[in-house]
Amino acid sequence: MTYEEELKNYLSASGAFLEGHFLLSSGLHSPNYVQCALALKNPARAGKMGAALAAGWRGPKPDLVLSPAMGGLIIGHEAARAFGVDFIFTERENNVMTLRRGFSLPKGARLIIVEDVFTTGKSTLETAAAAAACGAVTVGALSVINRMGEKTLPFPSLSLLKLDLTAYQPENCPLCRAGAPLVKPGSRKFT
Repeated sequence: MTYEEELKNYLSASGAFLEGHFLLSSGLHSPNYVQCALALKNPARAGKMGAALAAGWRGPKPDLVLSPAMGGLIIGHEAARAFGVDFIFTERENNVMTLRRGFSLPKGARLIIVEDVFTTGKSTLETAAAAAACGAVTVGALSVINRMGEKTLPFPSLSLLKLDLTAYQPENCPLCRAGAPLVKPGSRKFT
């Protein structure tokens, strides 16, 4: 069994694959959601996923790992452990991704952004912009799941599992038209 098959089986067994009517952090609607927190609650499995991301990376070794909160916290920490570097995270403040809690980035630092799921790439790009504002350089991005389809990021990226999951613009959502209750499992707040 390949690691990809093993991971897919584990995500199913952990209850991380959900079906229903979900409002994604991107604002899109989907009949599927991957709640990576359910899979990452197991420290040994989370460590294995972080190690697999670091082992698969073919770019330059980062000076640190940066993740957007909330989804990237656990996997980012575990990837940083595998790389042997520090880990920090960004948070939304007034709807803008920013460094808080006394975190700072050294000018010229090379970093890798680590997330649980790439959906549209918005959180990754906002995190990269926050890093660039500090003078740091994003050399790549890693995730457990990639559900971006054919969309790519402006820097090298790697995901442990690529999933082709359906997503709809809200105005074209057949689940909305059918009256299915909408659930918002993500961490981004909408205004």
